[in-house]
This record gives sequence, structure tokens and C-alpha cells, in this order.
Amino acid sequence: VQLQASGGGLVQAGGSLRLSCAASGRTFNTYATGWWRQAPGKEREFVAAISRRDSSTYNGDSVKGRFTISEDFARNTVYLQMNSLKPEDTAVYYCAAADWVLVGSAWYRESAYVYWGQGTLVTVSS
Repeated sequence: VQLQASGGGLVQAGGSLRLSCAASGRTFNTYATGWWRQAPGKEREFVAAISRRDSSTYNGDSVKGRFTISEDFARNTVYLQMNSLKPEDTAVYYCAAADWVLVGSAWYRESAYVYWGQGTLVTVSS
């Protein structure tokens, strides 16, 4: 499975961006797709994830109510709509996929995602 993230850029605080994660290869093996981010000097942080089985979604506490994850199965693409952006959202955003059933806290565990894209930079200016 190959993942290609895109859509990052520079935006002012309060603005919006939509990230895309295009999947190719043996995508039928994947159970879920998620977005993670890593700010300079910080650990990678869970942002959001979506199940390919029932479209249930999971969000990190810092983005609840502002970010929405969705999937277009026909295009094999997962989107992350980011609204009300804050300077603290500045980070490299990675999409990742899991190929096994995620339960409970596994959704929020970095090691549960085995396929990773290259990342796209989001910069939010104040």
C-alpha cells in the first residue's frame, strides 16, 4: 500500500485547509486510515482516523470540533478538512493506514499503523 499526502500550505489563523491522502496498491487489505502530525521538537500526535469497514471516526482531543476526516472510496482517498486553524496546528501531517482490526485505544497508537505517507507541511501564521 502506498500513501500520498497533499494539500498542505501556509494559512492564516482562523482559516481552513483540506488535506488529501491518496492510496494505491492493495488497499483492500487496509482496515483504517488515519492522520498524524509532528511539530518541530515534538512527538508525533494522533489527529484523526476513519474505519474503512463502517466509516466510524476518531479524533484527537486537540482537534475535536475543528477537523473532520472523511473517505471517498471511489477515489481511494481520505480527506482531512481543517477549520478554525491555530498556530499550534503547524506541523508536518502524515497519513497512515492500518491493516488489522483496531479496537479501543489501538486507534490512537502510532504502532498500529503500518503504512505511512511522506507528509505534507501545514503552517498556520498568527
